[in-house]
Amino acid sequence: MHSYTITQLAQHVGGQIAGPDEVTITGIQVLDKALASDLSFIRSATFAQQWSSSAAAVVLLAQSIDIPEDCANRSVIRVEDADLALNKVIELFAPPKVCPQAGVHPTAVVSETATLGNQVCIGPYCVVGDNVQIGDGCVLHNAVSVHENSSIGSNCEIYSGVVIRERTQIGHHVMIHPNAVIGADGFGFRASDDGQGITKIPHIGNVIIGNHVEIGANACVDRAKFSATTIGDGTKIDNLCQIAHNVQIGRCCLIAAQAGIAGSTTIGDGVQMGGQVGLRDNIHIGSGVKLAACSAVMGDIPDGETWMGIPAKEQNIAAREFVAIRKLPELLKAYKEFRKQMKND
Repeated sequence: MHSYTITQLAQHVGGQIAGPDEVTITGIQVLDKALASDLSFIRSATFAQQWSSSAAAVVLLAQSIDIPEDCANRSVIRVEDADLALNKVIELFAPPKVCPQAGVHPTAVVSETATLGNQVCIGPYCVVGDNVQIGDGCVLHNAVSVHENSSIGSNCEIYSGVVIRERTQIGHHVMIHPNAVIGADGFGFRASDDGQGITKIPHIGNVIIGNHVEIGANACVDRAKFSATTIGDGTKIDNLCQIAHNVQIGRCCLIAAQAGIAGSTTIGDGVQMGGQVGLRDNIHIGSGVKLAACSAVMGDIPDGETWMGIPAKEQNIAAREFVAIRKLPELLKAYKEFRKQMKND
């Protein structure tokens, strides 16, 4: 079990101590579940009021937040950003990561034409196809499938059940979580010539993933009809997301769970999407755009704007519409009373 003094923690996060500093901390916990040996954190004034009833020995507290009067004598580590400071503390308390030993497990099937770098780990029941290239220090956990002519850069970690289809190109320091599928056929169908059925459209392109990308569990990134579906360096994609064929995603984007991006849409750098955002096909989302959860985007969005709603609109417009909608029952009631009064007159 890890343990640290408040002084050690303050030094680690670059914070300032207020109150007693002799307490030893053995864990991290949310305010309402914390014990007397735990550290917790407060990111807003709302949570500050909960500290009075918490047993937490010390809290990470943003400089801008006041603490309740009855907590004035308790231990505090003041920091500029409580969330970022908490990340650093979590790293201290994190259990050591278990790294599989380098080598190919006896149950794995690796093509004779595949190329493996130094210190590569191929776990149980993995399948590595013809002409696959895997860079130094990569770890493929159990039951990963890498199809022919794909390449994976150095120091990537691919978790159980991931399927990487043919011709996929993955950069360095990429993490792909369990059961994600990279490079499946895009969803392309047309009515058949005789009008009696549906014809499948071939997808002969591939997927290109940049460096330091993370893709969540059960996410799907479809390969292009031709050319490539691309994900830029540093982009993070949450669980259960759908990235369709020929989508282009820029650098350092954040895409939350259950987002769906339809085919041939382009997304700039630094875009943030909340959960369950939906983007129609063949539109452009500018750099720095923010999309609120559950937004349904039906057209292009310029750089730097924040949109929300169904269908999505610029934030200020959507907010005014929401306010107006909330007033509709009251307006309808007043209208009915007016109509009744007019008839009586």
